[in-house]
Amino acid sequence: MKPFLKTALAATLIALSGAFSASAEQIKVGFSPEAYPPFYSQDASGNWGGWEVDIVNAICGEAKLDCVLTPIPWDGLIPALKTKKIDAIMNSMSITNERKKEIDFSEKYYNTPTAVIGAKDQKFDATPEGLKAKIVGVQASTVHAAYAKKHFTDAAEIKEYQTQDEANQDLAAGRIDATQADSIALDAFLKSDQGKACCDLKGYVAPDLEVLGPGVGAGVRQGDTELKDKLNAAIKAIRANGKYAEITKKYFDFDIYGEESQSN
Repeated sequence: MKPFLKTALAATLIALSGAFSASAEQIKVGFSPEAYPPFYSQDASGNWGGWEVDIVNAICGEAKLDCVLTPIPWDGLIPALKTKKIDAIMNSMSITNERKKEIDFSEKYYNTPTAVIGAKDQKFDATPEGLKAKIVGVQASTVHAAYAKKHFTDAAEIKEYQTQDEANQDLAAGRIDATQADSIALDAFLKSDQGKACCDLKGYVAPDLEVLGPGVGAGVRQGDTELKDKLNAAIKAIRANGKYAEITKKYFDFDIYGEESQSN
């Protein structure tokens, strides 16, 4: 091929690429900038990765959306969505009736059990009786905080933290007796050197669909049916075309889509 033709072809490809990019709607996807492995983790260069980041990219690619991950503190995510600082939330946020009073959700894109972990030298289970007189740590403004306040009324204290990592650190240090969170996130902590040394799984909490919801979905503004429909179609498509399974196999040895029942 003559140099002129090569240049012309390259220019055409660049133009087509630019046209595709320009046609992709840009949306800001809010997430809390804290480690929540294996869903969100930050590397040495400050880049975010993990199962949920990969799923966000797959959903946005399928929906032909130009998604920009936008860091917002956890308790500021819903206010930021409502005031249009972001366009969606994809951050292990459970679909609950309480949250649906303020925002809407896509269909779920994963659903895992809720677990309780505690110090190895303490023997108790993940029940109201087992946690009686215990100090239970939970992340503030999560379904786990709501669940603990509703079901663990005989606990010595329900202690709230800004991040799950802070609760894990206090558990390892012996300042609390137990913490409740998503089972996969807690499993990642238990597999760490610190987790192995201090703690073990005490069990899974009893289901409460009203509090824990049917799973994790993408939060969108009420009335934004166009974006909601695009996300729903994309979630369905990556489940059908194998992309969801391909991503999930890199992190888990089971399908975390789950049954119709609960998750942050």
